[in-house]
Amino acid sequence: MKRLQSIDLIRGAVMIIMALDHVRDLMHVNSLTQIPTNLATTTPLLFFTRFITYFCAPTFVFLAGTSAFLNFKRYNNLLVTRKYLISRGLALIFIEFTIVNFGMFFDLGFHTFIFEVIATIGFGFVILGLLLPVPSKVLGIIGLLIIFTHNLYPMLPFDKGSAIGTIISQFFLPGATPFGPRVFVMAYPPIPWLGIMLCGFATGNIFALPVPKRKEIFLWVGVSALVVFAIVRYLNFYGDPLPFTVQPTTVYTSLSFINLTKYPPSLLFCLVTLGILFIAFATFSGSANNKIAGVLSVYGKTPMFYFLVHFYLIHVLMVVMLFIQGFHWTDLNFASGNFGRSKNVKSGLGLGAVYLLWLFVVIALYKPCMWYAKYKATHKHWWLRYI
Repeated sequence: MKRLQSIDLIRGAVMIIMALDHVRDLMHVNSLTQIPTNLATTTPLLFFTRFITYFCAPTFVFLAGTSAFLNFKRYNNLLVTRKYLISRGLALIFIEFTIVNFGMFFDLGFHTFIFEVIATIGFGFVILGLLLPVPSKVLGIIGLLIIFTHNLYPMLPFDKGSAIGTIISQFFLPGATPFGPRVFVMAYPPIPWLGIMLCGFATGNIFALPVPKRKEIFLWVGVSALVVFAIVRYLNFYGDPLPFTVQPTTVYTSLSFINLTKYPPSLLFCLVTLGILFIAFATFSGSANNKIAGVLSVYGKTPMFYFLVHFYLIHVLMVVMLFIQGFHWTDLNFASGNFGRSKNVKSGLGLGAVYLLWLFVVIALYKPCMWYAKYKATHKHWWLRYI
C-alpha cells in the first residue's frame, strides 16, 4: 500500500500540538508547582492548553500500529516485518533512555530514567512483531479488551506490594522506583498503550477500502466512541479513576466532565481521543492537496526527527530564558528532574509567551524537517529506518 497523505497530515498536526505541551512543561512560570488539570487552581485557558495535547500520544501510538500494518502489507513477508518491528522496537527503547532522556533533563549523570511514549511504542513494536501471525481482527479484539478492561487492574486481588506485584504493576500503572542515587519513572505503562497500538494495527485494513466507504466507517466509529464516552461519563461509575463532580460554575463543571486520566490512558480518555481521531480520519481521508495539508505533512513525514530535535531546541531555549532572567550556570540543577529549574525560586514565562515560543519552535523546525524528509527519501542508510 502506498503512503497515505491523510496519516501524514494528522500526525503532523499532533506533532505541532505536542510541542506546545513541552514548551509549557519546561518554560511556563507555574509548570513545576501547578497541575494544569487541577480544577482548584487552574484556569480554563491553562486547562485547555494541556487538554488539547492529550490527543498527541494516543495518535502517535495508534498510528504506529497502523504504520506497522501498512509496512506488513508492503513487504508481504512475515519474517522481514517481524525482524524490523522487533529491532526498531528495541532501538526506540534505547533511544528513549539515552537521546530522549538527555534531551529532556540535560543531566549527564542520568539520575532520572523515564519510560515515556517512545519507549512504550518500542515495547508495542516488539510485542506486535511477536504477534504478527495472529489475524489482525483478533489483534484488534485483544486491543479493545485491553482498552475496556485495564482500569480493573487495581481491583485484582493479589499483593501488589510484593516483589512480583511491583514488577507486574509497572506494566499497568505509573510509578517511580528508586535505585541508588537514581530513579526509574514509569510514566507510560505499556500494556494500556499496547491496546491502542493493536487497535491501530487492526484499523490498517480500513485504509485499503475505497475512500467513501472508509469515510463512512471512520465517521461511524468516531461518533459512536464519543456517544459511549458521554453515556459512561454521565453514569460516573467506571472508565476513569477521576469521577466528574459538579463545580461552582457551569464552565468548571464542564471541565470536570472532560478532566480525564492519561497516566495510564483510561477507557474514557481513549474513547474521547480516539473517537476524535477517527472523525479526523473521516474528514481528511482521500486527497488533501491544499497548502496547509502540505505543510502539516512535512512534520508528519519526519515524526522521530522532529520529536528528538524539538526537545533539544526547547530545552536550550529554556536555559537561555533562565540566563536572561538573571540565573547563572551554577544555579541550574539538572540532576533534580526539574529540567534545570528550581521549584523554590520563581522562573519561567507567562502563558502568552509560552504560545509565542511554541510558534517559534514549530516554524524553526519546518525547514529542517523538509530537509530531512528529502534526505531520507534519497538515501538508504540503515539508521534512517529508525529515525
